[in-house]
Amino acid sequence: MAKQLTEKQFLQNYNIHDFDVPMITVDMAIFTVKEGKLQVLVVKRAQHPAKGKWALPGGFVDMKLDKTLSDTAYRKLKEKTGVDTPYLEQVESFGGAKRDPRGWSVTVAYLALISSDDIVLSKDESSEDVTWVPIEDMEKKVALAFDHDAVLKACHGRLKGKVQYTSLPVNLLPADFTLTELQKTFEIILDKAVEKKSFRRRILDADILEETGEMKTGSNRPAKLYRVKPEGESHFFARSLEGPR
Repeated sequence: MAKQLTEKQFLQNYNIHDFDVPMITVDMAIFTVKEGKLQVLVVKRAQHPAKGKWALPGGFVDMKLDKTLSDTAYRKLKEKTGVDTPYLEQVESFGGAKRDPRGWSVTVAYLALISSDDIVLSKDESSEDVTWVPIEDMEKKVALAFDHDAVLKACHGRLKGKVQYTSLPVNLLPADFTLTELQKTFEIILDKAVEKKSFRRRILDADILEETGEMKTGSNRPAKLYRVKPEGESHFFARSLEGPR
């Protein structure tokens, strides 16, 4: 009777490369509100495959640097935008033998939300260009590389769905903002108006904001400035948003 190996002995002799393994990547739909529109970050690929085509930013898992998939997502986002503390959420996994001509591959899709204020975009040897594009233009005019159209659709759908019952749009604003600016951000993502009084009551009753003590002045009358409390960045409301009456 053959001697049974312990788990430790088994693992010492186990070689993952004895079996075919798929390529593992992370791809991200990084959203911001810029010029009054919901926009997504895209890169023009500088390398094969799909050289010269636009794609969502992302990259391969680095087994030496990344302990988790989220580590990969944060690392790639920091490389492109310089932001290391965004709202980041895993959305869906996409895998198959034909999604990438290099072979069987799996990508894990994330959505990220950041304020466009003071963002300096950067490119590396893998990208010819990196830019913000309005989501409406992406979905109507631009065909993305690989299956990134499906990845973007899934991430955009997740964002629009969660905005109905969460506070996620606060992550798209600068540190200090007015309630009018917050409402407008909700409306931009939803692509529809929301009822003003109901919206303000919903936000203030949730106690997720605090007054800064400052006022915003300009062409309109002065308005109170608010900032988000730490627990307010992903607050869940009891009811979905209401449209105008």
